[in-house]
Amino acid sequence: MNKRKGKSLTFALGKSPKFMQRQHAYVRAVAAVIFLTGVTLSPLSQTQEGALQANYPELAQLANAHDVTQAKLFDAISEINSDPATMDVRKEVRMQVDMMNNMDMHDHMAMGHGGSEMTMDISGPYGELEIQIRVKLYNLLRDEHSQEVAQTAIENVYSLPEHAWRVLSWGRQFERKLYDIYADSATSRREKQESVAAAIAVYQAEDPRHAVSLVPKNADLYLAHPYANAAKTAFPRLSSLLWTNQWLQLAALEAIVVGQLDPQFSGKVPVTLERYWNKVGSDTGMTMFPLPVEMPSMPAIAPSLFSEVPQAAVIIDNLNMLEAAIVDIIAYPDLDDRNVLLESVAEEFTSSSENVSDEMTYLLSALRGGIFNQGGPAIGELTGSERNRSRSAMNMNHSMIMAGPQ
Repeated sequence: MNKRKGKSLTFALGKSPKFMQRQHAYVRAVAAVIFLTGVTLSPLSQTQEGALQANYPELAQLANAHDVTQAKLFDAISEINSDPATMDVRKEVRMQVDMMNNMDMHDHMAMGHGGSEMTMDISGPYGELEIQIRVKLYNLLRDEHSQEVAQTAIENVYSLPEHAWRVLSWGRQFERKLYDIYADSATSRREKQESVAAAIAVYQAEDPRHAVSLVPKNADLYLAHPYANAAKTAFPRLSSLLWTNQWLQLAALEAIVVGQLDPQFSGKVPVTLERYWNKVGSDTGMTMFPLPVEMPSMPAIAPSLFSEVPQAAVIIDNLNMLEAAIVDIIAYPDLDDRNVLLESVAEEFTSSSENVSDEMTYLLSALRGGIFNQGGPAIGELTGSERNRSRSAMNMNHSMIMAGPQ
């Protein structure tokens, strides 16, 4: 399985020519139009601009709060890892993460990880330090934050080097445009798809250096790099909150899209928001509701949106995988070249030629984790895992976070 080989974050995973050709043909065509005509594409109509705030104010406020919370989460983990008082704990965490990342499938099975779900004790090794941060992040989620504050939150993270925060920040702008496009009930399905296509073209053309690939990146880039599992091992409360926020990002979009495609499901965003707050639980992280124990993905949590605009879905999944890799690198203790590694992984996800997946591999990887284990459906009911074997039982890395009450 995964063996530590120096500090490289790259993998020889191959390419997917047909899928890449389809994706790149679209981008080249749009880029040619921009170059030859000098036209600047405007992906949002007048009604779409600000539609999320106008039609779903609670969701818009949470989108801002998520950006602020994530920025604080990165720096809070970095502060704990630089605190002289945590030196002994950091050594133990490093040993545990290294041991997990060197285990093969049989080792996981021997430890009882062969079932459909894995569970962990919510008590992280940093104890009260992590709890205090979790309480602060919970309060940030409940506070109001302007869009201006949210937009600058990531760039002000001192624990991220410039290229890494620029990739995340540029991705956030694309995600907000996608929200606005689908939050607008005045435009047709076709107009929404055209707006998304234009938004993707702008995302790729205006800042290509900081745009993640339109081609799905291989899941091993966040599941099997040398520092994988660090966040959920060292900071189970914080990593569970990160994935719960990612779940809402996808689930809310799905609830909006499904309601527009089928009127019988309209008006379900409040249901999704209620489920989100149930998963968030108390300020310390205590909850009786299932949390994501796999990274939420578009095909599993937002299949309707994936069917409508698959390229946009790939962008968001690539951004979420990048975030998962980044938080693991930040959480792994005592790395001398942390900034180099963070820049490297950001560069990896902006490449469309290396470590990419073909379409089928991407879908299988996204769905293999299971809808329930990724947080459950946006509006439907699913009371238990629908899969009968874990990633480890299928010879796949099982990067997960704890779920359950404290």
